[in-house]
Amino acid sequence: MPSITAEDVVKLFEEDVRARKRLAELLVSEPDVRLAIINAVLRDVATKSDIEALRREFKSDLEALRRELREEIGRLDKRIDGLEQRVGSLEQRVARLEGSISLFTKLFVAFNLPLLVSVIAALVVLLLRTP
Repeated sequence: MPSITAEDVVKLFEEDVRARKRLAELLVSEPDVRLAIINAVLRDVATKSDIEALRREFKSDLEALRRELREEIGRLDKRIDGLEQRVGSLEQRVARLEGSISLFTKLFVAFNLPLLVSVIAALVVLLLRTP
């Protein structure tokens, strides 16, 4: 007579849905087995207190994140204010430089124009005298 192995039993239950259901019903109908199954399942089930603890932890983490975000935004605001001051300072310096260049150009023209006119006039006179 051939001996049946545990592997053979498992294969038989895999192939026969009705037998598998019947085995489950038999196991559940036994109080000790049912209690063992319930206890095993309960270890994996979240309770209300587990969910509440998770909710409190989440709220705490969220508040910490909000505080960090506010602090970072405050630091960024300070950096932006510093940059705005530096840009304002650069704008003032550029405006002064533009004024200086404008004044330098006017003075250059004012001093050199008469000299250039004199040189041109002298060259014209020399050209006109040359036969």
